[in-house]
Amino acid sequence: MYKYIVKNEDKGKRLDRYVTEQNAEITRTAVQRLIDEKNILVNGKEQKASYKVNENDVVEVEIPEPKKIEIKAENIPIEVIYEDSDIVVVNKPKGMVVHPGNGNLDGTLVNAIMAKCGDSLSGIGGEIRPGIVHRIDKDTSGLLIVAKNDKAHVNLSEQIKAHKVKKTYIALVRGVVRENEATIDMPIGRSKTDRKKMAVCKDGKNAVTHIKVLKRWEHYTLLQVNIETGRTHQIRVHLSYIGYPIIGDYTYSNGKNEFGVVGQCLHAQKLEFKHPITNKIMELEAPLPEYFQEIIQKLDNK
Repeated sequence: MYKYIVKNEDKGKRLDRYVTEQNAEITRTAVQRLIDEKNILVNGKEQKASYKVNENDVVEVEIPEPKKIEIKAENIPIEVIYEDSDIVVVNKPKGMVVHPGNGNLDGTLVNAIMAKCGDSLSGIGGEIRPGIVHRIDKDTSGLLIVAKNDKAHVNLSEQIKAHKVKKTYIALVRGVVRENEATIDMPIGRSKTDRKKMAVCKDGKNAVTHIKVLKRWEHYTLLQVNIETGRTHQIRVHLSYIGYPIIGDYTYSNGKNEFGVVGQCLHAQKLEFKHPITNKIMELEAPLPEYFQEIIQKLDNK
């Protein structure tokens, strides 16, 4: 249950828009459905999506428990970088969704992990996300930690929350980045114009991205990217906002590229963290995907 008290600056906004702006995790379509299902009340009463909120209105949002979905184990090949009795670290390929959701009940990383680990997965994420501690986008490749028990899951979640897990990405962007190193410190929230996208916005959540130039070509730059925060689409949004969209990113650029690659050239290359049980320092790395290496080779040969 979420409870919001309308401030003066929000007075006059439609109810569905107001709720969406308060919670970036809920799309406007989902909010309208919640209103239709009488799960959103204003001052204890039902209202239409078009209702204009007033200052000091009390808006209560109840999100029902998701319906149970049977997730099946699937024998999908997945590259394991490290595994022990507490965690497994995999190299997720581009194009694979991390966990099941609407329209993606199979073929996900969770389906593959369930076939590999059986019942030896943390239950904190629920039936849909067993063992999943953090996520990377469908079309981003690279390292992902999966917890095999709740103790490991809790510890890793705390490390991520405290920014103690160092994540290093490699990105190929359009344009020549002039600065050798830079920090992008701009808040990110749900886009006001397209609810499927994220955007840099004043009322968004704090987001910090560090970039370092690895190589420059005539029209492209290869970057090392480290993030302090883990906002949805953070790297893609930040790089696009400063004028250097990631090659192949159809959401935050026009997607056109001479290499014909579909999906962003973004790879989670390294993870550094403390083992959740032994406290040993873990430094793991996954090589660039073959398609990514081929693009770099083409640029070098020009």
